[in-house]
Amino acid sequence: RWNGDIDWMNVRKSGVSFVFIKATEGKDALDPKFDANWRGASSAAVAHAPYHFYYWCSSADEQADWFIANVPKAAMKMPPVLDVEWNHDSKTCQYRPSPLTVQSEMQRFMDRLEAYYGKRPIIYTSVDFHRDNLVGQFKDYYFWVRSVAAHPSEKYDDRRWAFWQYTATGAIPGIEGQTDINVFAGDAKNWRNWLTAQNK
Repeated sequence: RWNGDIDWMNVRKSGVSFVFIKATEGKDALDPKFDANWRGASSAAVAHAPYHFYYWCSSADEQADWFIANVPKAAMKMPPVLDVEWNHDSKTCQYRPSPLTVQSEMQRFMDRLEAYYGKRPIIYTSVDFHRDNLVGQFKDYYFWVRSVAAHPSEKYDDRRWAFWQYTATGAIPGIEGQTDINVFAGDAKNWRNWLTAQNK
């Protein structure tokens, strides 16, 4: 919703190949622009993945139930994304579980989504959350990492990544104001092959 009304055809014409779309948060929050955004991206032929922002004060099953109830299988052109980070600004949840609890909650949530959608989720994370909880974990999952100050190789210990969010102040035709921009870890052919593999 922070990006307002998006002109998806202009986004596509600008050369954008994929987009991550906020869908849900916690056990009861739905982005009011989700439906319009995934339908708009689909009609403009922009590959898209819905993401869930994890809330550490609700259970994995509650959050998986909420995501599944609100994100139709038709919205799933790329694997769903689990966004895990510390939410320093949360007014309702300052709980920081142990790394083992974080990992078990993540696994439960991702297992539920994979069973329902038939696609293994992508993990989005930030430098501090990865350092605290994820070093050496989930090696069989694709990672989408945030690193706006340096290349991920300088910020993430031995982590192979598929997507890199390298700026939060980008400009994209069709989107008003500043927006996040991401890059895929490969060339155009790699990207097409990866996308095809996700939809088999």
